[in-house]
Amino acid sequence: MVQLALFPLNTVLFPGGELRLRIFEPRYLSMVRDCTRDNLPFGVCRILHGQEIGEAAVPAAYGTAARIVDFHVDDRGLLGIVTHGERRFHVEEPRLRDTGLLVARVNWIEPRCEPLQPEHALLASLLERMLERAGGLHAKAGPSLYDDAEWVGFRLCELLPLDDDERQHMLQVDNPHQRLQRLLELLPSMA
Repeated sequence: MVQLALFPLNTVLFPGGELRLRIFEPRYLSMVRDCTRDNLPFGVCRILHGQEIGEAAVPAAYGTAARIVDFHVDDRGLLGIVTHGERRFHVEEPRLRDTGLLVARVNWIEPRCEPLQPEHALLASLLERMLERAGGLHAKAGPSLYDDAEWVGFRLCELLPLDDDERQHMLQVDNPHQRLQRLLELLPSMA
């Protein structure tokens, strides 16, 4: 187990994804300083109860480690950071520091690099077309990534119009083929 600072948000970050944040609360400014100084990630967990600002919110038990890859100060003097999602984790022992920062002991969930199954090939084709149109971080992904069931599933979870409850559920699914099957089942309702 490892200890992570947690940043509860009204969003779900997936491994390999990008998340841009504006930081202004003292507890999170301190967290960003410590993570940058020590080259550590922090944990992003979806908020189950509470708000992003103010008192500590109740986070989901599953989240993704976020590593800071860039930062800037905007026109209003607020710190902006760019993070990349790394590994999924399960929260075991959360505790609230006197600064209002939530920290927790977490167990890492190992990635599962498994080849795409033939019944999910349609999803890889759909993802490729979506990324060609959307551009961004994964627009020039190599062909080998489109054969990685976990990578395809996570990218589709980011791009498809899922609600946050469904995204959280998809983050918690350990089997990448089950995640893709659920997405395949949801597609007709998105048309």
